[in-house]
Amino acid sequence: MLDVVDVLIVGAGPAGRAVAAACSDTGLDVSVVAPAPRNVWPHTYGSWLDELPTSVPRSALAAVTPVMRAIGTTEHELDRAYAVLDNTALWKHLWRSDVEEVTGRVVAAEHGPTGSTVRLKDGRRLAAATVVDASGAARVLSGGRPARTPAQQTAVGVVLDAAAAEPLCPPGAGVFMDWRAAPDTKGGWPTFLYCVRLGDDQVLLEETSLARRPALPLTLLRKRLHGRLEAAGITAPGNAPEERVRFPVDDPLPRPGRVVSFGASGGLVHPASGFSVASALRHAPWVAAALSAGLPAGSAAAAKAAWSVLWPPRAAATHALRRRALRSLLQFPPELVPEFFEVFFSLDEQQQAAFLAADHDPAGTVATMSALFRRAPWPIRRRLIAGGFGPGWGDAQHGFGGS
Repeated sequence: MLDVVDVLIVGAGPAGRAVAAACSDTGLDVSVVAPAPRNVWPHTYGSWLDELPTSVPRSALAAVTPVMRAIGTTEHELDRAYAVLDNTALWKHLWRSDVEEVTGRVVAAEHGPTGSTVRLKDGRRLAAATVVDASGAARVLSGGRPARTPAQQTAVGVVLDAAAAEPLCPPGAGVFMDWRAAPDTKGGWPTFLYCVRLGDDQVLLEETSLARRPALPLTLLRKRLHGRLEAAGITAPGNAPEERVRFPVDDPLPRPGRVVSFGASGGLVHPASGFSVASALRHAPWVAAALSAGLPAGSAAAAKAAWSVLWPPRAAATHALRRRALRSLLQFPPELVPEFFEVFFSLDEQQQAAFLAADHDPAGTVATMSALFRRAPWPIRRRLIAGGFGPGWGDAQHGFGGS
């Protein structure tokens, strides 16, 4: 007979570890299963500092940059602190000694009246009252990858000494987006430079495609990045660490059911920015509290409670609005993309923050979209309307029950 835990979490990335820690802290019996549950995460995770929950200690931040720059066609200063997470320190912060770690690859789950059984690739079976799918873009227990080609964010970056990166990333500042074309771009879909500090002595310079269907190839991004560096008089050493990024930004929301989908598996990737870690860290305690409160009434009740705190009508409405904005942007001709972001970064910082927020605010999102539309020149307005980002977009709120 299988031992049954309260919560089995599939995936040990930041989202999986965050919800595991939160469930453990509420007194639930928790297991995490992943191919390599002890691995520290390889990618760089950034967030606006004010969007990280207060439970994240300062020691889990690799760097905080007080001012970020953004360039559409002119330069804007974003007076809002930006943080890069220290993955090792965050992993340690989220690790709990009472969370059981299982090494394995999940392939399926079966659900009964009192709980679920998860099957691993090697034939082992694990039992739990509730299962959380935090497997990321793989969506192992959340329907798998959609059949259509996704819109993906892709990026290639190099880590350099701060002094070497100074021509593109001056001391005390970072670059959120610089849409000025890299040398020898020769048309095609535009990309931007993203520059963040990883500590006092290192900087990540990354050439990024915000979203594209199909995705821009990493080889093209690498060529553009090194062309941009060369034009700025920067030579990247041959042994400079390289970061490669590829993930979908337009996955559909999973359907409510016996599996609680969380993190990238559960629709927490922001459709317009690609950010998800701050959202997962903020939502994990809510999910844990819902599971703890719901489990006495049964596993189905617990999953339903968790879904209700993740996707109330206002959250689904906000997500739909941001998806609509993404759909419009994907239809833009390349030459209008930097102009679109020039308009966006000319909005006041409160409006920008409402649209980029980790939390859900349909009224604030509509207000930002309306302000952007009013400021945009007609060539951009026409494209926005063609993508559904025009008059009547506020109706999306009502389709999900309002705010």
